[in-house]
Amino acid sequence: MAARIDHLVTSGTFSLDGGTWDVDNNVWIVGDDHEAIVIDAAHDAEAILAALDGRALRAIVCTHAHDDHIDAAPALAAATGARILLHPADQPLWKLTHPDHSPDGELADGQVLTIAGTDLTVLHTPGHAPGAVCLHAPELGTVFSGDTLFQGGPGATGRSYSDFPTIVDSIREKLLTLPPETVVRTGHGDTTTIGAEAPHLEEWISRGH
Repeated sequence: MAARIDHLVTSGTFSLDGGTWDVDNNVWIVGDDHEAIVIDAAHDAEAILAALDGRALRAIVCTHAHDDHIDAAPALAAATGARILLHPADQPLWKLTHPDHSPDGELADGQVLTIAGTDLTVLHTPGHAPGAVCLHAPELGTVFSGDTLFQGGPGATGRSYSDFPTIVDSIREKLLTLPPETVVRTGHGDTTTIGAEAPHLEEWISRGH
């Protein structure tokens, strides 16, 4: 039996380049009744612990190191013993939030994480952040896109450590090659599908944002 996907929304702030904004974040939990991983430990370790409901937490996977996606990671790790996994290219961003606490392991393009008998393949998708990753779970028909791809377009690239041409290349090469029916579970807001977003790539490029 494939793992199931649980979802909760946590609220807090995102700060970078001297600005702070209120945000709601999607936290995704993938597993079965016994074990799970958390994708993006955002804002509220207690709420995430409650959603785990006693399951063994095997890993905290960070899609990137903006503070709103990692602020609760050390507390959740301390409460569960889970390892925090991050792509090494996002270490500079991580250190802005947690200068005294390092991730426990690295993510790499093509790496496979297995939870409850279900494989999730790491896709390195820089652009929104240098170490941004997505997690493709073909058995579940889904990709967890972090802030790389949203309903309606790519993640923001107007702040430090981000680059618009890079995120477009990442989406074109790593995400739009997935089956069109693949459900895109995003870091903020509503889900979408690869097929719904693919026709808009040239429009995004012409808008250049």
